[in-house]
Amino acid sequence: MKKINVLFLLFLIGLCCIQGLSSQKIVKILAIGNSFSQDAAESYVDDLAKADGIQLIIANMYIGGCSLERHWLNAQTDSAAYSYRKIVNGDTTVIAKQKLITAIQDENWDYITLQQVSHSSGLFDTHFPYLSNLVTYVKQHATNPKMQIVFHQTWAYAADSKHKGFKNYNNDQMQMYQAIVNTVKEAGKKAGIKLVIPAGTAIQNGRTSFAGDTFCRDGYHLSLGLGRFTAACTWYEYLLKRPVMKNTFIPAGVTPEEALVAKKAAHRAVKKPYKVSSMTSSTASTLPLP
Repeated sequence: MKKINVLFLLFLIGLCCIQGLSSQKIVKILAIGNSFSQDAAESYVDDLAKADGIQLIIANMYIGGCSLERHWLNAQTDSAAYSYRKIVNGDTTVIAKQKLITAIQDENWDYITLQQVSHSSGLFDTHFPYLSNLVTYVKQHATNPKMQIVFHQTWAYAADSKHKGFKNYNNDQMQMYQAIVNTVKEAGKKAGIKLVIPAGTAIQNGRTSFAGDTFCRDGYHLSLGLGRFTAACTWYEYLLKRPVMKNTFIPAGVTPEEALVAKKAAHRAVKKPYKVSSMTSSTASTLPLP
């Protein structure tokens, strides 16, 4: 009788574990953006989540160089102008010629992110009325009543960037960074967006470390290793509310020392999203704790 009871108890425990796994919430994130959302969201956020045992669906509605104004025009005209990149269980599906409303209604998204085109990201007036209009549009068509809209704070260009839009900030990296954080803060407030992913601050934090100004591959897009991983760490910690410092994932091509910089830069940005946190130690091994 005792043996049967023990076996039955083990069966119940196993059943509960299976039910727990099957009922685990899948976090669903949709980015409405451009190549900067591609840099931040498409490479390593899913890997970080997987390493932490979190089920994630993350997608990007992509048009290169797309501004808020163009996103709003596409919404108004129901234009099938997007490349829809969707990552499920590590597998990416890319579907061309998609409408914005199609992606918004494809899943019960937990988060939908918006962002301005990089060269205008620090210019407040370029955000309106388009940002407010898009917020209204997304809320109107989202299928999850608890969906939250998030503002993606992008990053300043490399100091030696040749991007023609850099002249908007007198070709000065810190001037561009400060303009971005100020604009995102105020524009988000005006549009009623309470959540901000501080990717721009994370990148700027990292630039104060031994890695220096190496986070971009062409002066404005993020490097495929350290740059993208830093942005991904920021998305991961901010949206999934999990400590990235405890996450074990490190992408190929990123050294353990660089990964430590990326994670600490992201962690500190989440704590202080509108101010640079210095990481000026000369080597990763002497970086102070978060």
